[in-house]
Amino acid sequence: MVKPVIVGAHYGFRDWLAQRVTAVVMALYTVIFAISALMLPDASYENWRGLFSAGFMKFATFLFFMSLFYHAWIGVRDIFMDYIKPTGVRLVLHSVVVLLLVGYAGWVGQILWRL
Repeated sequence: MVKPVIVGAHYGFRDWLAQRVTAVVMALYTVIFAISALMLPDASYENWRGLFSAGFMKFATFLFFMSLFYHAWIGVRDIFMDYIKPTGVRLVLHSVVVLLLVGYAGWVGQILWRL
């Protein structure tokens, strides 16, 4: 009897779709941010602070970074699953990446809502 090898790679369509959705969110934010930045009268601290003090821009920026972190997580996780064969090493690397991404998300929130 052949024993199936379980690798955890059952994400398939869901992750493919998440990568596309997060990429679209990031692309839309980039356009919105570029237009907003080009409409600033000058590149002074007060103008930049004013741009990011609006509730919409804070939310859009936070959504951008959450999309970026999730997009990165899917990509890094898939790379680790494909190329890091020892399970213990892969688990440690997954844990480190998750902790870093969660920490970065908290940092983004702190920066945006400190303004």
